[in-house]
Amino acid sequence: MLRFVRAFAPMMTTVLSLFAFSCAWAGQTTTYPIVIKHALGTTTIAKKPERVATVAWANHEVPLALGIVPVGFAAANFGDDDGDGLLPWVAEKLKALGAEKPVLFDEGDGIDFEAVAATQPDVILAAYSGLSQADYDTLSQIAPVIAYPQSSWATDWREMIRFNSAGLGMSEEGEALIKRIDGEIAEVVAGYPQLKNKSAMFVTHLDATNLSTVNFYTANDTRVKFFADLGLTSPKSVREATKPGQFAVGVSAERVDAFDDVDIVVTYGGQPLLDAVKADPLLSKMPAVEHNSIVMLGRNPLGTAANPTPLSISWVLKDYAELLAKAVEKSTGKQ
Repeated sequence: MLRFVRAFAPMMTTVLSLFAFSCAWAGQTTTYPIVIKHALGTTTIAKKPERVATVAWANHEVPLALGIVPVGFAAANFGDDDGDGLLPWVAEKLKALGAEKPVLFDEGDGIDFEAVAATQPDVILAAYSGLSQADYDTLSQIAPVIAYPQSSWATDWREMIRFNSAGLGMSEEGEALIKRIDGEIAEVVAGYPQLKNKSAMFVTHLDATNLSTVNFYTANDTRVKFFADLGLTSPKSVREATKPGQFAVGVSAERVDAFDDVDIVVTYGGQPLLDAVKADPLLSKMPAVEHNSIVMLGRNPLGTAANPTPLSISWVLKDYAELLAKAVEKSTGKQ
């Protein structure tokens, strides 16, 4: 039976709003209690947490990047080549910190509340997640929970850092981390000027046996948001299809001319899918397909890191930018 195990101290609070994390803590010493507003409620951190747990995708990368080893976090369920539950950039960071593998939560069937409770956390980080209100309420009986700022699975990597680092009482360090990653991105992207202002579309997993619908991620998705970091733009066809709260939409292949403004396509799959797309009488008419300006990602670390996270960006950035640049060069005929 889960119980409330944290009492809220009746002291003056420091309020972090959804829109002021970028500057609220610059040059300040953290004062407790901290109050953090998010989409599922308001969370109070009464004192600096010592035991940190995270749930859902990649939230553990924030404390790790800040030198804190969580007592438990979700096992990797995509891109884990060796089956140890850790993505390579996470394994490397644990090794650099001299840490053993923490408790890994199996979230194949949803959050394992009992496993989370068994780690006895002082805070639970979930700024990038799909928590339901019921999930949040249950987790809150274990420890204070940092949920997503606005919508489930819509938190970009910067806001993931801001909200989760705030839950650690380390907002200033979080801002420094963002600044460092931004610097790395700028340095790499400067080497690929061909990416600037080219349009990219991220197609979701296609079925080579049924290409009647083109499903793609909208501008709300973090993969698409990452394109902007790399100098790419979202084509009009994607922007117009983007509605609040939608992360993927489908358009009939009969409307393939809507994608004439797409310079490059990124998707998951292998050669059989690529061959099927090129042979399809409709999709083969897309300029990006005609020019072979397609980046095919697999169920591997590189494919995983296309959805950017605090530790994966540095690990994948150059390789990903190079793949995108090669696709752009094909679209312009400069090979």
